Amino acid sequence: MAVSDAVTGVILAGGKASRMGGNDKGLLQLNGQPLWQHVAQKLKPQVTDMVISANRNLDIYRASGLPVLTDTLRNYPGPLAGMLSVMQQHSGSWFLFCPCDTPHIPADLAIRLQRNRQKALAVWVHDGERDHPTIALIHRDIMPSLQAYLASGERRVMIFLREAGGHAVDFSDVKAAFANVNTPEELAHWQE
Repeated sequence: MAVSDAVTGVILAGGKASRMGGNDKGLLQLNGQPLWQHVAQKLKPQVTDMVISANRNLDIYRASGLPVLTDTLRNYPGPLAGMLSVMQQHSGSWFLFCPCDTPHIPADLAIRLQRNRQKALAVWVHDGERDHPTIALIHRDIMPSLQAYLASGERRVMIFLREAGGHAVDFSDVKAAFANVNTPEELAHWQE
């Protein structure tokens, strides 16, 4: 894949947000703006087009003008279901997935993942301490194996990406860029 190949940015906003008391995480305000919009602003210059993967508050997300794609599997079976659903409903080849609760992703996320992909169909961020498998560049060719994996009852993103031949890309120089907002306390910490 050339670095200039088309990439669809995907904001993953389809979860239950159980650690946020069930509030839709993407719609929580950070410095006067919904979390998902922070991600969108960082992602937009890096991708060819962008979609939102969401299962609730669809009218609010659609008001942005971006396509909103819902899970094709029922009962919120996790991020992999959102990833699969987007690939089933969008014709793109490459997808850059980012959770809605990572408002500080770096401006060179896409290019670094592309440059360090080698021949893998999936790469994800490693911040020097931990993997961030939902911040990943994935090719649609993994769809059949992803469908089979989910059909088997599995949900673990890391396991699947490794089984698909993927690998992590080192982003330890910008570790703080991948801090995510999981609790009301973490959201309060990031407010200016």
